[in-house]
Amino acid sequence: MKNVLSLLLMSFFFINCNSQDEIKTISTSALKTLLVKDNVQLLDVRTPQEIHQGFIKKAKFINFFDADFATKATAQLDKNKPVYLYCRSGNRSEKAAKILKEKGYEVYNVLGGYNKWKQEN
Repeated sequence: MKNVLSLLLMSFFFINCNSQDEIKTISTSALKTLLVKDNVQLLDVRTPQEIHQGFIKKAKFINFFDADFATKATAQLDKNKPVYLYCRSGNRSEKAAKILKEKGYEVYNVLGGYNKWKQEN
């Protein structure tokens, strides 16, 4: 009985930890609407080569692969406003969002990234 209770308590602890680590997401169509209405912080975390192939207007650029990514991001972003991040497909921006979330930013990962944006626009 003790083992079952311990297992339940540990499960509850791990479930709560994971839910706190979840990154909020936004669709590309919702982002498009938001960009028209508000002045949002949009961060493109792709490489310079990828940016040359196209980008979303109003985006700031910081290469996720730069060793000083977090330092550059915190220098350019306002912690009092949400940050919307995108990359090519959504994987790097999710990792970048986790880094910024740990630093106290409210972050949203753009689902599908620039590929999805380009497909819809």
